[in-house]
Amino acid sequence: MDLCSLIDRFHEIYGFGEIRKFFSPSRVNLIGEHIDYNGGHVLPCALEIGTYGLVRKRDDNNIRLASENFELKVEVNIEDLKYKSQDGWGNYPKGVIYFMKQKGYRISGMDILVWGNIPNGAGLSSSASLELLIAEIINSLFNDGRIPKIDLIKLCQEAENEFIGVRCGIMDQFAISMGKKDKVILLDCSSLQFEYIDININMNDCILVIMNTNKRRKLNESRYNERRDECKKALNIIKNYKDIDNLCQISIEEYEEVEKHIFEDCIKKRVRHVVYENQRVLNAAEALKNGDINRVGKLLVESHNSLKDLYEVTGNELDTIVEVSLEQSGCIGARMTGGGFGGCAIAIVKNDSVDNFINKVGTLYKRKIGYSPEFYITGIGHGTRELF
Repeated sequence: MDLCSLIDRFHEIYGFGEIRKFFSPSRVNLIGEHIDYNGGHVLPCALEIGTYGLVRKRDDNNIRLASENFELKVEVNIEDLKYKSQDGWGNYPKGVIYFMKQKGYRISGMDILVWGNIPNGAGLSSSASLELLIAEIINSLFNDGRIPKIDLIKLCQEAENEFIGVRCGIMDQFAISMGKKDKVILLDCSSLQFEYIDININMNDCILVIMNTNKRRKLNESRYNERRDECKKALNIIKNYKDIDNLCQISIEEYEEVEKHIFEDCIKKRVRHVVYENQRVLNAAEALKNGDINRVGKLLVESHNSLKDLYEVTGNELDTIVEVSLEQSGCIGARMTGGGFGGCAIAIVKNDSVDNFINKVGTLYKRKIGYSPEFYITGIGHGTRELF
């Protein structure tokens, strides 16, 4: 569907009149998984696929939500914003609207139509994309664009944590809001200090391939929150020996000193992943700046193995697609990306090997799993914005 077709659909659903147009990207994380909520460093970027939103103000306090991705339509009054399971995808906009209202931002009724070309449940952050889309719409329509981006980012994270019930870190919302064309973001999730790193210049004739296992995932129905609890338990133990606020404040050497005080093997494994993954992100950022793409590829493989063996969030589908990817000539490195338990993996592939890579990985994955994966080669784009 293109934007003109979406405008036609808006007119069919809501009638004619002035429409404003917005876009919010999806994101992918190059490296640094399950450490944003542990205060670590991550290396995400915004993609050129995402969520489009068309909107028109209303004269009352009703908000009507429709999507071209789902049949379900939701109508709610801004004075009655509660999570309802029957409202499905509409709970994400409702959560953002609820917290914007709670924080005293101006808001009134709207007719909204959204359409996304992000694969649903693929781990490319379709939920955060939708959240930032709604936040930017409200900021632009009712608050003259004066709300700082960082406040919208934190608000959308709060909506997902408290309204939806997924205790995600801040990386997804940050990357989606702050994305820049052809840049990855080295983000310290504890301080929110960040820097942009050119990726296209330093990829050495390679391209990033996103691989959807087509095993759908839903974080609020997975073991995501369980992993957070395990990390919290580890932090409480380590605090008896180190003055820290999050797990990523300790170095590898410091962790090796305190590990003897952690008696549960599964907790040891979770912390070991977190601490070593944080260092891998810093190493990958440095390698990317230096154009050492082979080093980046090796770090991706180390990251996947750690997520498989220590953090235990991969599964047969993700392990299979990474395994068959690494068997192909021209593949520099591969790993799962996102929360895990299904969803997507990424691979760095030589430009002249991409077609052969996709064909062979697709064939081998289907032979082993029983159904086909999907592949996306999309540019790295700007963050959430109004379209003119």
